Amino acid sequence: MERCGWAGPEQIYIDYHDHEWGVPEWDSRALWEKLILDGFQAGLSWITILKKRDNFRAAFAGFDPDVIAGWGEAEVARLLADPGIIRHRGKIEATIGNARAWRRIEAQGGFDRFLWDYVDGRPIRNRWRSLSEVPAFTPLSERISKDLRKAGFRFCGPTIVYAFMQAVGMVNDHLVTCPRHEEVAALGR
Repeated sequence: MERCGWAGPEQIYIDYHDHEWGVPEWDSRALWEKLILDGFQAGLSWITILKKRDNFRAAFAGFDPDVIAGWGEAEVARLLADPGIIRHRGKIEATIGNARAWRRIEAQGGFDRFLWDYVDGRPIRNRWRSLSEVPAFTPLSERISKDLRKAGFRFCGPTIVYAFMQAVGMVNDHLVTCPRHEEVAALGR
């Protein structure tokens, strides 16, 4: 058995695959952080985000949406000057707006429940044999994307949402030939 073909060759990518990707995440704040990082990845490679993740956490107050929701133009200017992150005004402004949207959803029953209810609280377990079988998006990621946008989120199109679903374990897309497929499946509730 060998790990999924996308994982490597850099150790940071291998570690991400082996310890994080696909592990079910039920914490609202952690889910929000991962969605934001997937939004920043749009148009870039995931390894770029992984290498800057600690910088993002420092620049964005540990991804505390309660703090970020109160930010304005001064914080946008500070972030645009930070070489340690992706300096994209639209993505930075979207993060602030997404923090506000997160707070509304969190107050209405939880961001975690909002997301996990789409899969009845259990990861979808796919059985792909090759990377070419794995879709870029699905009807479910289109539906979640639409509902997130309706709730006020930005940078959450169907492809970003599907990558997010894979990352947070809402869907197990480790190939069946990867040892993590069964390991991650055992972590589902």
